[in-house]
Amino acid sequence: MNSLKHFKICVILIMVSLTSSLANAQISNDITHNDALKALLTAKQKAEELNVVVNIAIVDAGANLKSFIRMDESFLGSIDIAIKKAKTSRYFNIATGDLGKLSQPGGIIYNIEHSNGGLITFPGDPDNKSK
Repeated sequence: MNSLKHFKICVILIMVSLTSSLANAQISNDITHNDALKALLTAKQKAEELNVVVNIAIVDAGANLKSFIRMDESFLGSIDIAIKKAKTSRYFNIATGDLGKLSQPGGIIYNIEHSNGGLITFPGDPDNKSK
């Protein structure tokens, strides 16, 4: 499997794990450790079905790391990417691909990826179906 495909699948899985966990992030209830673990294990199971190794990060309503796994042989560089992608999704409640479109040269939030300790502003999958 080429590295780009592996990387895209990693990002997709991160977003799969976040979608169910963060649906209610704007209300006063936060994600429990049981829900974070469930989301993490669901994403890990999907990665195993796809025969890929990834890093998966789950954050709480405050964008604090709640749960994380680095699957054996996953890219070391995607540890930081997984965590920043989860935080980016939480900070803005927008598909990161849509955020990326707004952050291009001439966009209304050009260079936003340099804020908040670094953001990830590319889509979670090539079709931009996930956040």
